[in-house]
Amino acid sequence: MTLSAHTIKPNKGSQRRSKRVGRGNGSGKGTTAARGMKGQRARSGGKSGNAARSFKQSLQKIPKLHGFNSLVPKKTTVSLSTLERVCENGSKVTPYFLEKVGVIAHASTGVKIVANGELKKKLDIVGCFASKAAIEAIEKAGGKMTF
Repeated sequence: MTLSAHTIKPNKGSQRRSKRVGRGNGSGKGTTAARGMKGQRARSGGKSGNAARSFKQSLQKIPKLHGFNSLVPKKTTVSLSTLERVCENGSKVTPYFLEKVGVIAHASTGVKIVANGELKKKLDIVGCFASKAAIEAIEKAGGKMTF
């Protein structure tokens, strides 16, 4: 028999039906419904008290987290050496161009160009953020930045 989704069966004895309790003495689990006589554990909600207490203690042991995580997505950083490798001389560079080439995953989050590496090609960069050193390197190579 081949193994496929419709031929898989559960292991023998792994799916036992739960015993119905409190449905009369003839069922074998009537009157006290297998809870024994009086006491805390015989009452409703009596068994979970210790579990709740230990959960609170475990929560108190966890160190408090300070600050918060911003929901504003961070801009993707692109180095000058990456632009040198990917772009041709005199080409126009936009976030959508960088996404199409595969440098960044999403153009909508924004792009920031940082001054890692050297840039020798003349590039026209539009719609990207850049560090001061990166802007200087782009203008030194003969390119221009437009926001």
